[in-house]
Amino acid sequence: MTTSIARATAENNGPLSRIVVRYADMMERLVAKAKENGFTAADWEPLAELVAVDEFKRVGCFREVMSWSEYTAFLTGWACSTAFASTLRRITEVPGLVYYEIEERHTREGQLTVVDTLSVFEFNKAGKLCKLNVYLQREL
Repeated sequence: MTTSIARATAENNGPLSRIVVRYADMMERLVAKAKENGFTAADWEPLAELVAVDEFKRVGCFREVMSWSEYTAFLTGWACSTAFASTLRRITEVPGLVYYEIEERHTREGQLTVVDTLSVFEFNKAGKLCKLNVYLQREL
């Protein structure tokens, strides 16, 4: 089953789920915008409004840990060279956490890569994203 961002927004009334859906929608729009000349890490500022930037940690597929500034630098390099789209599979909210499962499609230099990811968004008491754990499946 696939779910559109609009449907996910309408169906998920949990406050943290709504933040994650907003984050994901903003991410896709910013990745599209990154193809414009002059896109920098500062252009991720709309996402920063949803994030506790001073305490943020992103743990990636290889257990690498990034701060917010390291993550936005990483995103900038990736977004400037890659087209990105996703399809929401499932979203589940429990206190302080949102489990967000999607199919991702990345196109770089004409090569399409499809991966399934589960991202666990962890929020602080103020409702700001403070940790993002990313788990990935892909064909070898």
